[in-house]
Amino acid sequence: MSLYTEYMDEIQNRKQELGLNPKPIDSADLLSEIIGQIKDTGHAHREDSLNFFIYNTLPGTTSAAGVKAKFLKEIILGESVVEEITSTFAFELLSHMKGGPSIEVLLDLALSDNAAVSAPAADVLKTQVFLYEADTERLEVAFKAGNTIAKDILESYAQAEFFTKLPEIEEKIDVVTYIAGEGDISTDLLSPGNQAHSRADRELHGKCMITPEAQQEIVELQKEHPNAKVMLIAEKGTMGVGSSRMSGVNNVALWAGKQASPYVPFINIAPVVAGTNGISPIFLTTVGVTGGIGLDLQNWVKKTDENGNNVTDANGDPVLEEAYSVATGTLLTIDTKKKKLYNGDKELVDVSSAFTPQKVEFMKAGGSYAVVFGKKLQTFAAETLGIEAPAVYAASKEISHENQGLTAVEKIFNNNSVGVASETALHAGSDVRVKVNIVGSQDTTGPMTSQELEAMAASVISPIVDGAYQSGCHTASVWDSKAQSNIPKLMAFMNKFGLITARDPKGIYHSMTDVIHKVLNDITIDDRAIIIGGDSHTRMSKGVAFGADSGTVALALATGEAAMPIPESVKVTFKGSMKGHMDFRDVVHSTQAQMLKQFSGENVFQGRVIEVHIGTLMADQAFTFTDWTAEMKAKASICISNDETLIKSIELAKSRIQIMINKGMENEAKTLQGLIDLADKRIEEINSGTNPALAPDDAAKYYAEVVVDLDQINEPMIADPDVNNEDVSKRYTHDVIRPVSFYNDKPVDLGFVGSCMVHKGDMKIIAQMLRNLEAKNGAITFNAPLVVAPPTYNIVDELKAEGDWDILAKYAGFEFDDEKPKTAARTKYENIMYLERPGCNLCMGNQEKAEPGDTVIATSTRLFQGRVVADTTEKKGESLLGSTPLVVLSTVLGRFPTIEEYTAAVDGIDLTAFTPLEAELTTKFSAEKAVPVKVVDAS
Repeated sequence: MSLYTEYMDEIQNRKQELGLNPKPIDSADLLSEIIGQIKDTGHAHREDSLNFFIYNTLPGTTSAAGVKAKFLKEIILGESVVEEITSTFAFELLSHMKGGPSIEVLLDLALSDNAAVSAPAADVLKTQVFLYEADTERLEVAFKAGNTIAKDILESYAQAEFFTKLPEIEEKIDVVTYIAGEGDISTDLLSPGNQAHSRADRELHGKCMITPEAQQEIVELQKEHPNAKVMLIAEKGTMGVGSSRMSGVNNVALWAGKQASPYVPFINIAPVVAGTNGISPIFLTTVGVTGGIGLDLQNWVKKTDENGNNVTDANGDPVLEEAYSVATGTLLTIDTKKKKLYNGDKELVDVSSAFTPQKVEFMKAGGSYAVVFGKKLQTFAAETLGIEAPAVYAASKEISHENQGLTAVEKIFNNNSVGVASETALHAGSDVRVKVNIVGSQDTTGPMTSQELEAMAASVISPIVDGAYQSGCHTASVWDSKAQSNIPKLMAFMNKFGLITARDPKGIYHSMTDVIHKVLNDITIDDRAIIIGGDSHTRMSKGVAFGADSGTVALALATGEAAMPIPESVKVTFKGSMKGHMDFRDVVHSTQAQMLKQFSGENVFQGRVIEVHIGTLMADQAFTFTDWTAEMKAKASICISNDETLIKSIELAKSRIQIMINKGMENEAKTLQGLIDLADKRIEEINSGTNPALAPDDAAKYYAEVVVDLDQINEPMIADPDVNNEDVSKRYTHDVIRPVSFYNDKPVDLGFVGSCMVHKGDMKIIAQMLRNLEAKNGAITFNAPLVVAPPTYNIVDELKAEGDWDILAKYAGFEFDDEKPKTAARTKYENIMYLERPGCNLCMGNQEKAEPGDTVIATSTRLFQGRVVADTTEKKGESLLGSTPLVVLSTVLGRFPTIEEYTAAVDGIDLTAFTPLEAELTTKFSAEKAVPVKVVDAS
């Protein structure tokens, strides 16, 4: 059977079973067969083959793109004749292929002696921005050899004509509203975790957005208002909280955006999204990737009394009142020049934050990638020509306040900044390009990252990246047919690209399903590093880490850079004493509760960096705090540690990196050894005093300062989805924090200890509790299932060496076996302990879930509707979040414990202790010795 026949069978099956169009072609072999049928003018499938070739072939560096570019070159040179594809049309098709093989072909033609093709090829090249070193080197060599076409192209690039000749964005954009949900909208609504396997198949994945009914409503709105764009809204909430999902934005764009190219199917851009409380930071970055618009509506405001004081409800929460309506079907107009939102002639709200000069450039260019690559290309061309690049792009905002010190994040950004004009240190609000030190790609977004890399024609990791890792943790629970189809292909791609991969495509080392955040926390060895990761929980306890969409991850891998404003910071310090029966997780939850109370319900963490002065808590334990900051809606977090603690954390990281080397995970570039060398250098700097542990200046300025009183924490604290709250907007927000006594005698159906929120200490706590229960009762009975998923294999190995794994295995009714991994997700649970494979497990919710309607108490971070547990018609599923000892005891009892039961159960157990700093960790600010801007050479 031919590949084309197999493709036709697949098309028929997709149409009959799923109602889908043909899958876009990325295979060179299939496209070669299709080209053969095009050349055969009498072939029965010639017309379909032409359509597949023109309209259904993926661009960039896919193997199919290489074959397509080569055939178009043959047509342009007259070596092949296709009546339907003229030379002019062939050039047009090449112009839509973005880079890689198409750029190679265009350079071949432009730099040739054939004047008939060199000029039109040069004209197309002038519109392209996705050029890499091999491409720009060819232009430079030709220019220096006196090639006039090369000079002409470089002059165009130096003027950034690929950008300046694009049309400006529309002055007036009509939108019709669609309320996608009330309250915070998780990306799970837009791209459910249980459909993660289909994200690379954009049309198929689009079918899972919200509901089929909602999709049809959007279609009907478009029909009713053909000249308006549908704007998806989070009413009385924030749009796009939760995981960093390009797929969520892709789905919104698929249903409510516009096609990026007429010759590339199912890749849409420029959606319009909005929220009463704006857009979550990660989601907003992703909207920028597609050149879309994200609006902060502020259409519900705090109600005040005649004295201007906030009116509160029975729970003490501010009462909101509607400033203006955005009910589904409302026609509104965005004025992009005035930066206002209107209903007819009535001004509703200022939306200038959505139309900064940089965001407008993204919109004009069709996305942020084109701007990033365009700036690099302009700089290259100007330097090659020996001229100064004209100011084409909006000048980066560089803010420097005299006599003001730097926060920790400001120091990191200054240390890694690229191409900054200022000679003085920059403060929050400045727009900067920065070198990215560490990059992480996770396995359910990885296939999209691979696609993004192919689309931007990248073939190898940037040499300025210190280290990058591709995980296998989000698909660790079940080695099913979907995982078996997607993951090996992903690992092979990323391994070839230059990443350290969880699985070895050659099968030499044992597959690792370690939670990505834990691995990134280990391979981050510099407290001044910038980390970009494909997940909202990319929050390291060394350096500053930003969760990002799959596209931004791809950009960081390809260029070694990221661009963003320096964020504002909120300082968090502690006072008082932590009680012996409290776990550090309780401190984390209480931080959020106390912050909301201190600021009258305003979340001062949202969109900012939390600078937590953690002092003597090691990186593994401190990660529990930084990880949770994603749920605080913070943009990122930074830990301030003393020198001794930082050195211990780096030494631990070194040992774990060495284990990865010992297991055979090192690559040809010796990336892991390079990280160890950098760690040794950093330790020497700290020991010598030449560069102590990162600390803010004493004259640093913060947006706010939060002081957490440990004396107030008397009971285990639980984050509650509050599923039955009468106000729908207050459900599933992570902001409802309650003491365990609130849940007196409430039944528990399942407990889960795992995800990135736990560390080795948590696993040892389980072992200690089991020993205590065994000594007290002689036997251990679980009255509810307990699922335990260690975060990494390193931790499992360490527990085995120290004897703690033995007691866990003794009382486990199920223990994972990598030789025989599960091939089907568990749907029913017995009242036993399950020792699952390291990985995300229930927290991810794409493979394993609790039984529908369960009340779950978990150490994870996810309490979104349907994520960990689905609803039934009779009962909403509840995912309550708490500490490891609370989860364990709750499953033994089958209900939430009383505070007396809890304190008795943890008596004598070594919980994660924490003591506040006795003195502030700051650097004495001196205007004469202020940290200068360090311009990193990222060329």
